[in-house]
Amino acid sequence: MPPFESAGDAALPPERLRAMSGLDLMRAVQSGAIAPPSMAATMNVKIAELEEGRVVFEGEPTVAHLNPLGFVHGGWALTLLDSVTGCAAHTTLSPGLGYTTIETKGNFVRAILPQSGLIRAEGKVVAKGRTIITAEGRIADAAGRLLAHGVSTLMVLRPQNEA
Repeated sequence: MPPFESAGDAALPPERLRAMSGLDLMRAVQSGAIAPPSMAATMNVKIAELEEGRVVFEGEPTVAHLNPLGFVHGGWALTLLDSVTGCAAHTTLSPGLGYTTIETKGNFVRAILPQSGLIRAEGKVVAKGRTIITAEGRIADAAGRLLAHGVSTLMVLRPQNEA
């Protein structure tokens, strides 16, 4: 099944989504019980591994991701870093909580080419507080060579009626 297809229902009611922990929601996306976000299709990635505080995406850049010079645009890698660090943070959240990125910083080590093949991006939570989570991300090619790495600072979002 391509990364963006799902046997699940793409339009779950928000109250049902809020009732799930971040880890349970991510597991439902991984299994196909819940459709992945449309961004997964845009990026051509899927969840390969998942546990609390850690997420691995796998995917392949396509010609749709190229810059004018024929390399994979740096925005693809930065978006991938932002996504895996955010999803790693999400796996640590209780039902009813959300998150948003405050900042993501990326460092590009090697050019990503259309023929780079399967890319693995791993996000890991480094520190989790009540309001702020920091996570690191790494992107590597099929041979395990580092392509990019970075860090994200994320804010935990609470329901409006909770102080």
